[in-house]
Amino acid sequence: MCWKGTPVFGRAVFGGTAFGRISRGFALGAAGLGACALLAACSPVKAGAAAIVGNQRITVSSLDSQVSDLQTAAKSAGSTSLTAAEQPQAVLTWLVRFAIMDQVAAANGISVTQAQTEAGLADIQSEAASSASQEGFSNATALFLGNGISPQMLPSLGRWVAQEEAYETKANGGKAPTTTAQGNAVTAKYNKAECTAAKSLNIQVSPQYGRIDYSTYTIVASSNLLSAPAGKPSPASTTGLTPAC
Repeated sequence: MCWKGTPVFGRAVFGGTAFGRISRGFALGAAGLGACALLAACSPVKAGAAAIVGNQRITVSSLDSQVSDLQTAAKSAGSTSLTAAEQPQAVLTWLVRFAIMDQVAAANGISVTQAQTEAGLADIQSEAASSASQEGFSNATALFLGNGISPQMLPSLGRWVAQEEAYETKANGGKAPTTTAQGNAVTAKYNKAECTAAKSLNIQVSPQYGRIDYSTYTIVASSNLLSAPAGKPSPASTTGLTPAC
């Protein structure tokens, strides 16, 4: 791939290396919200829901299952880079990102096959393996776990990558970009499509987990947590309160 618009893990991709394609960075321990009154959508999230993304309800029980899977795998791998407070936010970030990408794909007439999904996962695992050591992880698995991706989520991650690649090709007239100019143009188109998709989904996050930061599409700490997960929450901020489109 010639375009590298996707900082997926760490401060940019795997902390700055060329991993991924289009989506925003996953900044661990990112700052959260100053006050719910500043949010574009502070309507109550239905009981039992960790988040509502469009017509998709991400339940607390399903999130807990993913977090438990993450914790079990991390313990087995000896990976402890995420605190107890960060784990639910990190996992929920990816569940919301997957839903946003599904909306981008639907809005652009994109569908991916199982083979494309498997190829996408193989691609991202290869890139993770190449970048793990410089990011302080022993291997690709540890890097995934350190960024909130549980083993259960790997098929969804593969689909996410495949959808990005399919968008890249479609936005460039049916072929992968081969120049910096083409890559920049595709990235700009995707950023707009992603923002539009996120805005259309009217994303609502339970205050127990924080709120969405639209500048990075991450779930970040909120100063008005009703029932914060165990551990010290991240300082609140007012970045990315609303979609920029």
